[in-house]
Order: sequence, then C-alpha cells, then structure tokens
Amino acid sequence: MTSSFERKLGASPAPRDPRSRSRATDGPAADGSPNAYARFIPREEVHSFAAWRPSSFGSAPQNPAAPAPAAPLAPELVAAQLQAARQSGYQDGYRDGLTALEGFKQSYAQQVTGQVTAVAQAFRGQLQQLEQGLAAQLADVAVALARQVLRSELATRPELVAAVAQEALVATLASAKQVAVHVHPEDLALLSLHAGEALAARGARLVPDAALARGGCVVDSEVGIIDASIEARWRRAMDGMGQRAAYEVAPSADDAAAPVTDENGASA
Repeated sequence: MTSSFERKLGASPAPRDPRSRSRATDGPAADGSPNAYARFIPREEVHSFAAWRPSSFGSAPQNPAAPAPAAPLAPELVAAQLQAARQSGYQDGYRDGLTALEGFKQSYAQQVTGQVTAVAQAFRGQLQQLEQGLAAQLADVAVALARQVLRSELATRPELVAAVAQEALVATLASAKQVAVHVHPEDLALLSLHAGEALAARGARLVPDAALARGGCVVDSEVGIIDASIEARWRRAMDGMGQRAAYEVAPSADDAAAPVTDENGASA
C-alpha cells in the first residue's frame, strides 16, 4: 500500500537497506563532520573508570581522596617529648631499682638471720656440752677432795668416831634395851675413852667388827639398826650431789692427783 503522500508525489519510496544505519553510524555524517558514535577511546586516554551500578546514580565518587602528609613537628615539641620520655624512663628504672633493692635486702636479711641462728644453735650446743663436761669434772674433783678430806680427818682426828657413835645412840629409840655398837677394832679404845659415859647410860656394849672402816659404827638393837658407817654416810652424801662414787679406804690415783691442805696450808 502507498500512502496518500506517496500518491501525491507520484513515486513510491525506495526500500531501506539495513546496512544503511550501520554505515551512517560508522562513517562520517552527510555534512562531512565526524560521527560521535564512530570514535573509540584509546586506553592511554582513559585516566579513571569504574563499573557502573544502578545504585551509583547521584552518589559521590567511591574513590577516597589521598590523606594529606603530616606536618613536621617543631624542634621544641620534639625536645619536650624526648625529655618527658627520658624522665618517665628514669622514674620507672628508679622504681624498679628500689623494688629489686628491697627484695635483695629481705633475702639477705633472711640468709644472715639463718646463718646467725645456725651459729648460735651450734654454739649453744657446744656450750651445753662444755658445761656438762665441766660439771662432771667438777663433781669428780669434789668427790676426790671429799674422800681425801675424810681420810685426812680420820687419820689426824680418830677421836671423831666417838662423836659419831654418840649421834647414833641419840638416834636410837630410848625404849631399846639390847644395844650393841659395832666399830673397827682399832676404834674400841677411842670409844671407851671419849664415849664411855654415853655408852654406859644406854647400857650399850662395844662389839669389834673388822668389816667396818675406821671412823664409823653400826648401832644394833631389837628395835632397829642405825648405820653410821663411813660407807653409808658417804653414800648419802653422794646421793645429795647426784653422784654414785663409792668410798675407797685406800687412796686411788684420782685422789692422789688432788692434794688437800690443812688449816695451816700444808698438804695433808
């Protein structure tokens, strides 16, 4: 069909070539100006690009701006910061040094205290041993001296056996009738001379007994026995001193090593 316009012109339009649009877009325009759709942009001329997204309409560019370089610090500020850092480091070091010194003092004090305590304990133990040894030696010397004094008294004053016999008779009950005084045979005469009246008042008779040492006696009666022998009296004296030394009639080597002097300073 032909339009009324075509019928008016009296000619039918020519058929359109499909390639005509492509030629029009590819080539220059009819007036000789270059076609804007026909120019390709080289890569060198593309400075920046981004993929297009539907949400990018009306929004700011996605590429952030580069940060501006920091301004250099003033020398005074740098010096102040260095001084502050130096002062802080000094204070930290001083505090750590005090802490370490305090720990060292405590550790050293504990070590010295332990050492002094150990030395004191060892010294105390040695002192106790020394005291015990001295006490034992002193007791031995005292026993030896007492033994020598007793022998000296018996040798120089044999009449003392009379006083011993009288004390034994006093300790005997007054109701005792059969009283016998046992003494060494060599002391019979001394007792008869110095204690004859006391013996006669109690009706006691003298009995020689060679088993007894000189200076002692044993009073025997029906009510009991009074042991006033040298051995018994010595034993009671040693018990009071905490010793167990027995009396020896003959002098021993220890007794000979301890000389005894009388009232005038002469050796007995």
